[in-house]
Amino acid sequence: YWVALKVFSLAKSLSTGNSKSFFVQQEINN
Repeated sequence: YWVALKVFSLAKSLSTGNSKSFFVQQEINN
């Protein structure tokens, strides 16, 4: 499940920017 979420966040980061991806990764790490 987290793999699909990571792929989704990666695709989103390409659309919105790296700052959003970083925030998402921080949430995943927590």
